[in-house]
Amino acid sequence: MVYITEDLVRRRSEHNDSEISSLEEVSLHQQDIERIQHLDRWCRDLRILYLQNNLIPRIENVGRLKKLEYLNLALNNIEVIENLEGCESLQKLDLTVNFVGRLSSVESLRHNVHLRELFLVGNPCTEFQGYRQYVVASLPQLKRLDGTEISRSERIAASQGLEEAKRRVWEQEKEYLTRRAREREEAQRKEAGEEKGNKDRKPGFDGRWYTDINNTAPALEENKESRDAEENAVNPDLDDARREKEFWETPCSFTPESRLEAHRHLEEKKKAKEKEKEKKPKAPRTLITAEGRVMNVNEPKLDFSLTEDEENNSIVLDLGVYRHMDTSLIDVDVQPTYARVTVKGKIFQMVLPAEVKPDSSTAQRSQTTGHLVLTMPRAEGEIKVTKSVPSPPRACPSRYSGSPEDHKR
Repeated sequence: MVYITEDLVRRRSEHNDSEISSLEEVSLHQQDIERIQHLDRWCRDLRILYLQNNLIPRIENVGRLKKLEYLNLALNNIEVIENLEGCESLQKLDLTVNFVGRLSSVESLRHNVHLRELFLVGNPCTEFQGYRQYVVASLPQLKRLDGTEISRSERIAASQGLEEAKRRVWEQEKEYLTRRAREREEAQRKEAGEEKGNKDRKPGFDGRWYTDINNTAPALEENKESRDAEENAVNPDLDDARREKEFWETPCSFTPESRLEAHRHLEEKKKAKEKEKEKKPKAPRTLITAEGRVMNVNEPKLDFSLTEDEENNSIVLDLGVYRHMDTSLIDVDVQPTYARVTVKGKIFQMVLPAEVKPDSSTAQRSQTTGHLVLTMPRAEGEIKVTKSVPSPPRACPSRYSGSPEDHKR
């Protein structure tokens, strides 16, 4: 469960210098929040509150937000309109695509005398016969409902037939609540069945869970489970793929419980993937092969140029390290056949076109560009190719002499 924490609110209030006591607007959408809490104590000056696309089942703990003008709770699991009487300044309430089926709860908004706009589109109650007439007549302060303006003639007509509309709405509401009770019971039975199933199943040799075929009565079912277990032992991912397909393709009602179940399923998959990544650490990059071949590597993705200074009989590597990078974060190692530079833990390695003298090589930072310049004098003779693994690297003795300001290209 994701909670509304002080750290979360501060991170979402950068526009207010992370000061939450004087915060007037905050967006906490798509955070997987399952309960509204603390905001009525921490952010008493809130005027606009975005909580859309979360998993909130109930409107609560907002009654002390006296200055709140706009509350967005679209795409949540709310079933009843409640606890908004204390929001004296509320002008706009968005409950698009929730599960409000108790339409009579809309009457609690009569106390919000400044309420001008209400959005209930996508809720079960909007399917009730007489829905719009009932809401318009119940909330005379409304100017717009579901984005459509309420005309004076519509309001008069709604008021005239209010009693009949109430009767029809209450009948439909009763039927809906009866259906919802059955859906809750079914969801509870399913959850209890899954928990019992997990207890009755025991782990196989690879840590996965398989059905105990000894507890299966029919012989055909026993054979099927046995075959499945053998198949999964050969290909463990097959069972996961089958379960995943079954989960998403099995028909079910769109309810708060099914929405929460889908969220939990995705969270479990996400955690499983992260755990799998932790188990499989990234293989280290190959710098020198087993045959002794030196590889060209540019992990920091830096621009570079490699030139030959014929006049001074040397090879010059100009590496575009970041201008303001501290020199202590750079490490240089020159070998006869290659140069290696480590920049903040990332390796740049370049095979040289000719053999050089590591002991006579120098490394300097350019005062104008901040680039690292390696000057490597050529060695006499040609490079001798060998199949053996090279000896341990020798550190270049003159990595840096002084600070970057002491050197110019």
